[in-house]
Amino acid sequence: MHWFTQAAPFVQERAAALETISVDLSPAFTSAVKGRCPDATIVYDRFHVQRLAHDALDKVRREQVREAIGDDAKAIKRTRWALQKNPWNLSALETAKLAAVQRTNRSLYRAYLLKETVAAILDRRQVNVARDKLLDWTDWAARSRLAPFRTVARTIRKHFEGILAYVSTGLSNARAEARVGTVRTITKRSFGFHDPYSLIGLIMLCCSGLALSPAFHGPVLPPRR
Repeated sequence: MHWFTQAAPFVQERAAALETISVDLSPAFTSAVKGRCPDATIVYDRFHVQRLAHDALDKVRREQVREAIGDDAKAIKRTRWALQKNPWNLSALETAKLAAVQRTNRSLYRAYLLKETVAAILDRRQVNVARDKLLDWTDWAARSRLAPFRTVARTIRKHFEGILAYVSTGLSNARAEARVGTVRTITKRSFGFHDPYSLIGLIMLCCSGLALSPAFHGPVLPPRR
């Protein structure tokens, strides 16, 4: 029998009382939330939605690199980071590379605009406006003649309401995933510990907000004779 069905009643009651839950796009997470928290609103994490567009852009870039010849090939060579970065983080060289892509490769630049536009839509705070813009975006992606973005459009339509729920709630996995990264770093520092309790103690020390006030703030020197 699943552990959840064996849990104390208050555990199930607390799960059922959850109102909003942020998850990634995994069907397993969605199924678990619907099964255990049927009344909760599912919010699909913004990072994972944008990651779909970033991955699609990189697939288009690789396809264009394979097909390009001559000056077109030179224009899109080593453009991966220029295409993936936020516009305000581009260096002068990366801005020039992006301009060259705009001039010479319309398909790749269209993919770049699709990536940037979906990020701009998720920045909005008016749900109805974001709904219209996201519908327009999925239509644009479906007509873009870029197979990776047609796939993204289908995925977004499938998870449409959960993605829009991010706009209305602002909820994401960011804090939880940042904490997971911290715990992984602490775990690497803990190689050589002889039991898990030492690792748990170090995690609690670093992540629980404990404010220790040691009596001495420096090395303790032996008394002078």
